[in-house]
Amino acid sequence: MTITVKRVYEEPAPDDGARVLVDRLWPRGISKEHAHLDRWCKEVAPSTGLRTWFHHDPHRFEEFERRYRAELAGNPEVPELAALGAGDRRLTLVYSARDTEHNQALVLRDVLEAYLDETGSASGA
Repeated sequence: MTITVKRVYEEPAPDDGARVLVDRLWPRGISKEHAHLDRWCKEVAPSTGLRTWFHHDPHRFEEFERRYRAELAGNPEVPELAALGAGDRRLTLVYSARDTEHNQALVLRDVLEAYLDETGSASGA
């Protein structure tokens, strides 16, 4: 299992595997053709209220992560998305935030990896 994160503004690579946009809003200045997405998963993105509160402030990231994890708990999209990264498959979570160290894709990656570890799906089971 390999789950990576990548900005939508970076060039797609052949080894990206399934590319899933995990933003609630479509990224500015990117066409659907240039994004090379397999899926746009708005339902797994942070809620509008949480996104607005966070406003990509690194000082709020720890609390953002806690709140976002709470939103993801029980979200039916998590198992579906995790299945895309199970076994030997590769999943790339695509996001548009400028900050590569404080964004929802990093939190989501960790949640998906933990889900796969808990369910034993990491080995394709």
